[in-house]
Amino acid sequence: MSAKKAIINRQYIGKNIQNFMELPDLIGIQTSSYESFLQKEKLDAKQELAVQGLEEVFRSTFPIESPNGDMSLEYDSYELDEENIKFSELECKQKGLTYAVPLKAHINLVFQQTGEIRMKDIYMGDIPLMTDRGTFIINGAERVVVSQIHRSPGVIFCHEKGVYSSRIIPYRGSWLEFEIDQKKELIYAKIDRKKRILGTIFLRALGYETREEIIRCFYDVTDIDISSGKKEDLVGKVLASAVFIKDAESGEEKKLFRAGEKLHPHSIDELFANEIKKITVIDFEAEGSLNSQMLINCFEREEIRFTKEGAESDEPTKEDALAAVYSVLLPGEPITVENAEKDLNTMFFTLRRYDLGRVGRYKLNKKFEYTENVEEHTLVKQDIISTMKYLIKV
Repeated sequence: MSAKKAIINRQYIGKNIQNFMELPDLIGIQTSSYESFLQKEKLDAKQELAVQGLEEVFRSTFPIESPNGDMSLEYDSYELDEENIKFSELECKQKGLTYAVPLKAHINLVFQQTGEIRMKDIYMGDIPLMTDRGTFIINGAERVVVSQIHRSPGVIFCHEKGVYSSRIIPYRGSWLEFEIDQKKELIYAKIDRKKRILGTIFLRALGYETREEIIRCFYDVTDIDISSGKKEDLVGKVLASAVFIKDAESGEEKKLFRAGEKLHPHSIDELFANEIKKITVIDFEAEGSLNSQMLINCFEREEIRFTKEGAESDEPTKEDALAAVYSVLLPGEPITVENAEKDLNTMFFTLRRYDLGRVGRYKLNKKFEYTENVEEHTLVKQDIISTMKYLIKV
């Protein structure tokens, strides 16, 4: 007995379209991405390589100098030694091996004193090759790289758990963060999520050594002729520059008031008693000026924690600031002032250790609306000032 099969008449509903869209290259993003990293096609055609991928890695690493500076290793170019590929794709799968190609770099050893140059090809290791299917063969198993979404370099501002903070995220290098203590009205810096460093101390470590320099980075200042003004109008003003007087006996200049100090009625009386005619004060209301006394509060905090009695300077020196920063970064490890200054400079301002990338630099330029676009892929000091200023304004 056989079952009867019903005949199904299929009916096509729609337009009779003969030309259909071709299937797109679904693995194109993988193959093109790895090609931009290796630049294998340009190597085969003996064309000049773009500064990206493996070429960018080599250039950011070299030159390497000896400790005494007598010799240096300079990078020239690299090549993929395809003639010495030992096994094919199929053989690697059968034998449990990695399908790879030897990578060689052309390195020059330069003797600085004599000018002698020795050229040599150095074997750097095997680098995996991508198959036509967009996969890698690792230890005989065919693997695929899955694209992931990650936070792009740049600057971000956030408000979490009642704390206003900002982060400058690089493509490569140390994270620099700032956060505000709202109770004490202070701003702190953090490097690689370690302990907090007072904001003005961090600025002093970067080279802003005096209160006057720091004030002019954040505030507009104005000169006031106090001889023709009223005393009441001066009360509450904050000095932007120190006030000096001359000693009648020795003729030496002495500091009467420091920059960042608030004028009280008795302070104004002293100014008149010493026949001071002009002073420079902070204009909090000016356009572009920071309308906050947070940096002034940091100066007061500095005086409590870092200024010692009997010291020659009445404010922390650059050496004190560097010591405070590196007591957080390298606790318990002794470091000289020269090495600390050099290390902090290379941490944020040299491409060898810090790189924002094109995206990070574009986002910083756009966020802070610089009049002239900064092209450096490292941080510049204005980035740090602008980040702190924007965070305090928020």
